[in-house]
Amino acid sequence: MIGGGKRTPDILTKFIELSGNEKGNILVIPWASGEQEAAYSNIKNEIGVLSKIVVEKAPLAPLTTESKALLLNQLKAAKGVFFCGGDQNRIMDVLKDEELFKAMHERYNNQVVFAGTSAGTAIMSEIMITGEGDFKVIDGTKVETKKGLGLMNEIIVDQHFIKRQRQNRLIGLIFQNPTLLGIGIDENTALWVQDNRNAEVLGESQVMIFETTKQAKEMKFIILEKGEKYNLKKRKKR
Repeated sequence: MIGGGKRTPDILTKFIELSGNEKGNILVIPWASGEQEAAYSNIKNEIGVLSKIVVEKAPLAPLTTESKALLLNQLKAAKGVFFCGGDQNRIMDVLKDEELFKAMHERYNNQVVFAGTSAGTAIMSEIMITGEGDFKVIDGTKVETKKGLGLMNEIIVDQHFIKRQRQNRLIGLIFQNPTLLGIGIDENTALWVQDNRNAEVLGESQVMIFETTKQAKEMKFIILEKGEKYNLKKRKKR
C-alpha cells in the first residue's frame, strides 16, 4: 500500500519480486485516474526501468460485457495487481459488480499480491475514506466513508498522510471504530503487509499507526520508519 507521491525503487522492486519477477506478470488497473491511459503508461514505464516483467493493462472503465470478461481472464493469470491513483470512488463504482468484487478477493486469497498508490491504497480497507467531509474537527461522523475492496478488514487506511496533515479524519474514524487500527501512510512510502499480519515500511518517509479502546477516548500512536516492522495482530513492533 503506497501513500502516493513517488514510487521509490525499493517499493517497486519488492512488488516486482512478489509478482514473480520475469516469470510473473502484473495487471495494472487505472480506473481511479481521469487519464487512464497515462496512468497505466506511467507505472508500466517505471516498472520497465527495473525489470522485464510483463505489465498488462486492465480494460478501461466503464466496462462492457466483453471487457469485463477479458478482465476476469486477466485476473486469473495475474501474479500481481496494481491500482493506480486518482479517485478511489471510481474504482469502487466498477467493483459494485459482485462478480468482479469476488474475483478480486479470490485472487488475493490465492496469494496474488495486490498493490496500489493513493486512491489505490484507500480501497484496501473495508471502510474506505472517500475524501469528502469536514476535516477541521476530530469527529468520525463528519468523515464520509464507503465500502472499500476490503482486502484488509481490521484496519482503516489513509494516504498522503503526513504531507497533507490528514490525522484528524483518521483519528475521528478510529474513535468511531475502536476495534480497528488506523494506518496513515505518507507520500513516497509504502506499507508491505504479509498474511494481513506482518507489516514493513518501505520508501522514504513514515507510517503512523493509531489505536484506541472502547473504554476511553485516549489515542495511542506510533511512528514507523523505513525498515521497521509491525505485527498487525499483536499490535506491536516486531
